[in-house]
Amino acid sequence: MRARVGLIAMGELAARAGLIALRGLIAAAALLAPRLALAGCTPIAWDAPRVVLADTAPDGLRITFLGHASFLIETPRGVRAVTDYNGVNVPDDPPDIATMNHAHSTHYTDHPDPRIKYVLHGWRDDGKPAEIDLVYRDLHVSNLPTNIRDWQGGTEYYGNSIFLFESAGLCVAHLSHLHHLLTEQDVATLGHIDVVMAPVDGIYTMSQPDMVKVLDELQPRVVLPMHYFTREVLEQFLALEKDRYGVREFSPPTAVVSRATLPAKPEIWVLPGGY
Repeated sequence: MRARVGLIAMGELAARAGLIALRGLIAAAALLAPRLALAGCTPIAWDAPRVVLADTAPDGLRITFLGHASFLIETPRGVRAVTDYNGVNVPDDPPDIATMNHAHSTHYTDHPDPRIKYVLHGWRDDGKPAEIDLVYRDLHVSNLPTNIRDWQGGTEYYGNSIFLFESAGLCVAHLSHLHHLLTEQDVATLGHIDVVMAPVDGIYTMSQPDMVKVLDELQPRVVLPMHYFTREVLEQFLALEKDRYGVREFSPPTAVVSRATLPAKPEIWVLPGGY
């Protein structure tokens, strides 16, 4: 009888040791597994939109080009966000949210309107990556840090952010002053993108052929060109993409987009005022 009890005790100890070892392996695997950043929009084939509207249904986003790299994004519940807020290309009334990047002084300001509720910097002064994860009413804002060239010809790591705006079942990505191609990890982190606001100047950010590669990786349904300065520069970009995208011209510089009205074939929507 004692021998049997001893065998049972030994078996329990072995099982407990095995369980502890298994837990250790699971913990080690978790530490080694790649982790995605908080940024990224919900893949529509996998899950419902991350932001659920309580009192609206098929309404879309209203997007107005303010010039340079600044867009006003308005959600169905009236949240207003401005990209690369610089104090110059601004709407008449202050937005609820202003995002900024600091590659050039035309993409931020040290003196934003004090009535803005949230001022979100795409960089950190200590050189670490910015981490944005804000939900305000029916708008979710997050970011993916990227690098920029510095004025000495080197690299400023995490000096720029791609900002993501998610509302009404749509995901909008503002590339700001993107200076390099995206990695596979970047593309996976960003997730499903419906609309891309893309700098197409070809000089100050990245070459137009490289921007074409970025868009090929993101595969948006709508591209909104920005940061192009002259119509000639814009036309050069449109010529590069003529076999991939249809082109729609808007006047005035405002478009409304919803999941129901996304074009079946990808399009470039030209909103005037890219100077």
